[in-house]
Amino acid sequence: MNREYLRWYSQRLHREMELLVFGHAGAKVLMFPTRDGRFWEYEQLGIVASLGDKLRAGHLQLYCIEGLAAETFYGSHHHPADRIRRHAAFEEYILNEVLPLMSQKNPHDCTIVHGCSLGAFQAASLVFRHPHLFRKLVAFSGRYDLTMKVESFGDLFEGYYDDNVYFHTPTHFLPGLACEWRLESLRQVDIVLTIGDADPFLDNNRHLSQLLVDKQIGHQLHVWGGRAHRAGAWRKMAPLYI
Repeated sequence: MNREYLRWYSQRLHREMELLVFGHAGAKVLMFPTRDGRFWEYEQLGIVASLGDKLRAGHLQLYCIEGLAAETFYGSHHHPADRIRRHAAFEEYILNEVLPLMSQKNPHDCTIVHGCSLGAFQAASLVFRHPHLFRKLVAFSGRYDLTMKVESFGDLFEGYYDDNVYFHTPTHFLPGLACEWRLESLRQVDIVLTIGDADPFLDNNRHLSQLLVDKQIGHQLHVWGGRAHRAGAWRKMAPLYI
């Protein structure tokens, strides 16, 4: 199986960025790591191996990127306004550096976005904001409102709120989304959400699902038994949904 390491200096982020590519052809999958994960996390957790048959057959090609959680949502040493601005810059890096690289390396017309935990939020935020660029969203164990408090998970903006927070938070901007072009683009995306029935973000996933229903946006919400916010569950989910 093809494995390629890439690194370059991002002028948008003013730092070196790294990623791993797995596979040689097929639908391109942009993969966001979890909060503490790095670009090699999905290889380490065995999720890449769980997709091995599809990779070797040329059905999928994975692009595993950095998530920059410590510089964005979990950068507690920065003001919340600076955290969300850093996330916006990270999105610009994805749109203007990573996606063009993916297109250059692979002309396949299908781009999938995937993430687990915080990576699921990042994946969903990107797709809901730019649906015309993607064909599928696969989000495992996500929290789609980083201002909400549940169990040990607090408001990552510590009460701060501005337009950047609003427009990057799917469960906040979706209710007010009235642009028919964007809504129609979202209706063309294959959206798959998974969550465990004992997971802390179950209600938030159901809320997002209802918002999508309200906007007549088709999607799948798969509720697994127990606490599925863990690598073992994600390894089982990946071949089923990606």
